[in-house]
Amino acid sequence: MGALARLIPPSKGSGLTPNLQKRLHPQCQVSCHRTIHVMSRLLRDVFRDPTIRVSMLAIFAFGFAGAATSPYQSVIGIRELGLSNTLYSALIFAAAAVNVTVSILLGNLADRLGEYRSLMVTVAVFGIFGYGAVYLFPAQATFTFSALLLLPIYNALNSLLFANVRATTNGMPRGDVATVNSGVRAMISLSWVLVPGLVGILLSRSTSMLPAYLFASLACMVCLGLIAAFLPRQSGTDNAATHHLSYLAALAQVISPRVFIRVIAVSLISSTLHVNGAILPLIVTGPAHGTVGDVGILVGIVAFLEVVFIVVWGRAQRIMNHVTALAIGTIIYVVYLVVLGLASAPWHVYALTPISGIGAAALISIPITYLQDLIAERPGLGSALISVNIFLSAGLSALVFAIGTGVGGYCGTAIIGAVAGLSGLFLLLFFDGTKRRR
Repeated sequence: MGALARLIPPSKGSGLTPNLQKRLHPQCQVSCHRTIHVMSRLLRDVFRDPTIRVSMLAIFAFGFAGAATSPYQSVIGIRELGLSNTLYSALIFAAAAVNVTVSILLGNLADRLGEYRSLMVTVAVFGIFGYGAVYLFPAQATFTFSALLLLPIYNALNSLLFANVRATTNGMPRGDVATVNSGVRAMISLSWVLVPGLVGILLSRSTSMLPAYLFASLACMVCLGLIAAFLPRQSGTDNAATHHLSYLAALAQVISPRVFIRVIAVSLISSTLHVNGAILPLIVTGPAHGTVGDVGILVGIVAFLEVVFIVVWGRAQRIMNHVTALAIGTIIYVVYLVVLGLASAPWHVYALTPISGIGAAALISIPITYLQDLIAERPGLGSALISVNIFLSAGLSALVFAIGTGVGGYCGTAIIGAVAGLSGLFLLLFFDGTKRRR
């Protein structure tokens, strides 16, 4: 924040330097003034509560660990440690299933306890040992045990952090809740803007990418320190759910028709993000005749735009409901996917980055509040739906990729992915569109 303030010193209350004011068209000056004013007010809203402030820092550290290792996980597992492609794929799928199960169980337990801090401290320790073990004892057995058990438990921290924030914002207006969720989610995107490139630079001359797991373990330590030392304690008896659910009852509530059909709808929409993640590098280095370097630049540009527009979408949800905002974002991203499938030169893909950033920001931030509202009385269980959505959307995108590449290549995959996203939107509007408008 201090660096940002130095870059934009105040001038007559506009937030713009005098030289820059002279160069800007008057209408642009007004637009910039309004944008900076809105951003400043949003940041004040988000940072006002100490629980929210610490949660944002903790989730940045959480995102740091994932951003440091995810881009290199397959390289380490397959190339450095010798796992087969089949075994690696099965391992990743099983790890995602474990993460969903643990998220639901811990979310329900947190609702019963009425506080999230102790559980977050516990799962953060799993991250320290999970990443640290792979770095200190690099072997197939260590990698498998860590990826299958330790790290899926640690990754439940994501939903627990959002649950803790949701419990804190329960008394706030709906628009403020969306703003806070957007601000917290933006911290994960910010970590993906900064960390992969930084790790890549640090390890550019290294013969192994294993130190990325050391960086991730250190990030988990920072996350643990933030939660243990600075996160305010809450009274469990005041926040505990009135009626306790058994673990089977909690699972039954998640897969109840009212909840699950809406989760499927959101997962179909979110699957477009995974489809793009799979086909973007292939289109850039294939039909668009770009390079691997272009892929890294494009991902960084879009991640930066996501940070900006996540805050904008949070503001938009003050004047429109979640379903309307998600519908607009879905249509934008569907248009992006279709046009991406037609790209034949690098500049085509670069020109699409603003559309991609706007749409992606909506699809990764708005579903958080919508999913939490499905089980609003239980923040832990409702936030566990975030992990369920990630799991289902990844599975649906894999199915879309398999069908699309088999039928129509990468262009066909983009179009089928767009159709899947529209199908989810129609399903969402069918169940919630009319009711929300009323």
